[in-house]
Amino acid sequence: MRGVILAAGQGQRLRPDTDELPKTLLPVTGTETILDTIVRGLAEVDIRDIAITVGHAADRIRDHASELETRYGVQITIVDNDKPHWNNAYSLWTAREHYSTGALLVNGDTVHPTSIERSLLAAAETDPRLLLALDDHKTLTDEAMKVRVGPGGVELIHKRQPVATAAGEYIGVSLIPAGVAEDLTKALEATFTRDSTLYYEDAYQLLAEAGQIGTVSTGPVAWTEVDDHADWALAKTIAEGL
Repeated sequence: MRGVILAAGQGQRLRPDTDELPKTLLPVTGTETILDTIVRGLAEVDIRDIAITVGHAADRIRDHASELETRYGVQITIVDNDKPHWNNAYSLWTAREHYSTGALLVNGDTVHPTSIERSLLAAAETDPRLLLALDDHKTLTDEAMKVRVGPGGVELIHKRQPVATAAGEYIGVSLIPAGVAEDLTKALEATFTRDSTLYYEDAYQLLAEAGQIGTVSTGPVAWTEVDDHADWALAKTIAEGL
């Protein structure tokens, strides 16, 4: 099992702090960036082989990679996204060789406890589907990546669906099993070929329609996706407790 971290985005809502810095390298404690907390979490569940997709300000992550390796005892592979202006369906596709034998995927702007990774890995021992970490405790908003679940698993993963029918929010952490990897690669290619502005969750939707996606509850934990400065402030508070 490998780790894959998506960190190619431009972080436009965090400018000017992200003019020359990927948002994954924004500091959240005195010693750690967002990316540090993600790599540390993967190392804590013994995932040491980690690929990071890069695009915007890629050299800043490239320069930080050796420190990550030394600090957390991991091996970092940098995956260059040559189209960082496209959305993350393409970004994940560029890492297809790294999730082909199974991987934990983490969005590079997500601050969360390691219990999420532990729950996904435990569930994967008996569930062969691609598994989403689902916050089914928080109050949902229109901006949330909402997930509707039916008897056969995930039915719909999309922001634009009614809050009332959603089971929870996908937090940007998922487990890609080897048995689903090839289908995911095909779904990603079909997705960004259709529209380069689409998300990898749009490819996940294609797999959901084939009954290939399940969910694992995060439990009532504190986490955040860092999209703007208010999120960054919350991330700092959460990171201090990790």
